[in-house]
Amino acid sequence: MQFNGIKQISEALKSKAISVQELHDFYQAKVEKHAENLNCLINKTPQLAQQQIKQAQSLIDSGSGNLLTGIPLVHKDLFCTKGIKTTCGSRMLENFVAPYDATVVDNLNQAGMVTLAKANMDEFAMGSSNENSYFGAVKNPWDLNRVPGGSSGGSAACVAAGLVPVATGSDTGGSIRQPAALCGITGIKPTYGRNSRYGMVAFASSLDQAGVFARTAEDCALVLSQMCGFDAKDSTSAQVDKEDFSQNLNQSIKGMKIGVVPEWMETLPESIRTQTQQSIDTLKNMGAQLVEIKLPTAHLAVSAYYVIAPAECSSNLSRFDGIRYGHQCDNPKDLNDLYVRSRTEGFGEEVKRRIMVGTWALSAGFYDAYYRKAQKIRRLISEDFARAFALVDVIAAPVSPEVAFEFNAKKDPVSMYQADIYTIPSSLAGLPCMSIPIGLVDKLPVGLQLIGNNLQESKILNMAHQFQQETDFHHLIAEGFAHE
Repeated sequence: MQFNGIKQISEALKSKAISVQELHDFYQAKVEKHAENLNCLINKTPQLAQQQIKQAQSLIDSGSGNLLTGIPLVHKDLFCTKGIKTTCGSRMLENFVAPYDATVVDNLNQAGMVTLAKANMDEFAMGSSNENSYFGAVKNPWDLNRVPGGSSGGSAACVAAGLVPVATGSDTGGSIRQPAALCGITGIKPTYGRNSRYGMVAFASSLDQAGVFARTAEDCALVLSQMCGFDAKDSTSAQVDKEDFSQNLNQSIKGMKIGVVPEWMETLPESIRTQTQQSIDTLKNMGAQLVEIKLPTAHLAVSAYYVIAPAECSSNLSRFDGIRYGHQCDNPKDLNDLYVRSRTEGFGEEVKRRIMVGTWALSAGFYDAYYRKAQKIRRLISEDFARAFALVDVIAAPVSPEVAFEFNAKKDPVSMYQADIYTIPSSLAGLPCMSIPIGLVDKLPVGLQLIGNNLQESKILNMAHQFQQETDFHHLIAEGFAHE
């Protein structure tokens, strides 16, 4: 059962082969056995789980449940959960208890899913390795001496280790796709605006988007369909109808045009390039047509992102002042001391670095030279993608220039930022994109990125699902977690 898909688990629940409580207990045992060693969870939610188990079983017994009813999951700890701590991996919010549920959480609750815990993450979603959490680094199930990727590393590690079938994540510049690739699972970031950001603690408001981790594209499609939808409480929510992303999964990809960026392939290490090329060739053998495309301004994406995202982070995190909520220093001498010491104590080094960079970029003397220029580059990148999608249906690309690296391997922040070189361009353009597992290099997972045009989640999920019908890379499981 551990690595069964949602449909199989749902069928077992519906046929009474297993109860919701028994299903929960099965996964809870995995959590108790492995979560501490992986450091993938911040807060367990047993009382909430018991309430949701009763509700889910009642729905199933009455015949009014759906495919997600009773399925366990964990939420990345930046989604507000009513009455339960939401820490964002930060000392600043170590004891913050949200008075309401995020819309994403509420939508999945409405479907009858059962929340087991809140997952560890890079502080305020700032990081590509999950080493920036106040609660310690998450370990990669494939090698406990290596990072799982970030910032949604806790969510990815939970799914990769089989502690839950599904986890929520968020992706600002690659924070779902990169951990999915490094942990050997499937992860999707939908079009910007598809998922409501209401109740999702903000890092960079024009980039943040909620998404899903699972073992398969099919499971991602099922959960994403329930998560998405217009929300009047979020001014950036896309005014489009809910969509069932699982409807077109079984369509043939014969005749679909796949864009490949030669410059990206050439910059990969040989072993990862070979694996990536083989996966693209598999899609070609399935009937897809390969088309070389150019994204001439994509090489500027990392530089533009690390001006725009810190600028928005500087603005968003100014609300944490030690007064209304969040960490407050002891015995402040005056208001200025309260602000300075509360923030100094509450924020970690990476968060402080980005706040400072963002504040500087927004300052009067540098706004035009940096922030405005970065926004112009963002527009050019979006236009590059628009031209590409006039020629192709989907773009296939690398996710990461490397496999999971060892802890403390990247002491220079800029080298860490460069890890997002292939994921940031599509984030700046607000496009739907995902990572699917395509095998191992040096016994560590590698992912392939599929990028779709605006609101074309169904196309990339269809291609990912068809690829997974032809291959078994998504069945690969880290040693020590496979035969339990």
